[in-house]
Amino acid sequence: MSLPHAILTALLEKPSSGLELTRRFDRSIGYFWSATHQQIYRELAKLEQSGFIRPLPQQPSRGRKREYEVLPEGRTELTAWVARPEDPRASRDPLLLRLRAAAVVGTDGLGSELARHLRLHEGKLAEYLAIEKRDFSRPGPSPQDRLQHLVLRAGIDLEKYWVGWLTEVLAELTGR
Repeated sequence: MSLPHAILTALLEKPSSGLELTRRFDRSIGYFWSATHQQIYRELAKLEQSGFIRPLPQQPSRGRKREYEVLPEGRTELTAWVARPEDPRASRDPLLLRLRAAAVVGTDGLGSELARHLRLHEGKLAEYLAIEKRDFSRPGPSPQDRLQHLVLRAGIDLEKYWVGWLTEVLAELTGR
């Protein structure tokens, strides 16, 4: 139930069309909350029906994208959601289930998959560190920048965890 809130957040940061939102989800928000093109457009329609967003007035022209902005009711909903209690969710990573299954059926083929995951997490960590260097290295960040940096730091710390854990598991499998 968080996709509408992710979209409201993105639209408060910058009014956008569905296509622009899709691109922004691919570049930044998607690092921690993914959504398909169809999900975003479907949710935009629901948010508009609920009176949380509206299309920006613009001159009619062929091929022009509808840009949306958040209405006061949408901001109120997002503010209430931010303060609403919510329990942490259980991780549903299939890799952990595979490791548990390997304890029963054996580890054949598991090492190469773990090594692949290690490379993917190392790549994601390098990408996050590059974003941190590019976007958060200037002094005196705004309160909004500091909060966005904390979100990025969570991603960096999670990737560091995965790299360390996968390295440990691979060492255990190979007996090193």
